[in-house]
Formats: sequence, C-alpha cells, structure tokens
Amino acid sequence: MISLRLQQLREQQHKRQVDVAAHLGCSVKTYSRYESGQTVPRLKALIALADYYQVSLDDLCEQEKQ
Repeated sequence: MISLRLQQLREQQHKRQVDVAAHLGCSVKTYSRYESGQTVPRLKALIALADYYQVSLDDLCEQEKQ
C-alpha cells in the first residue's frame, strides 16, 4: 500500500510529517491521512512526493513484496 511506502520513505530520510506536509503545501493532518491509508493522495501530490523523496512514481506506488 502506498501509505506504508510513504511512511517507510519518510522514516528512511529522517523526516517528520510536518516537513513533508510543508513541502506539499497541505496540513499535517492531511499528510497523516495519506500515511494511515485514510486518504489516497491525488496525482499532483503523488508527483510532488516522488520528487521530494527522489524516487519514481513506480517506486512510490510499489506494493510491498510478500
């Protein structure tokens, strides 16, 4: 799920939710909902997140391998 990948990337880069939310121009509550899976980011936000984490959209949206 993208929510788990977002949390994983953020933690790997030692970022806080507030930092990512500021980059996206959204509230921390909105970004928190992305990570919790309550809300799916729109395409514009996904592109911004991929850019922020310096990964491809494919990598960002990759499902966890089991």
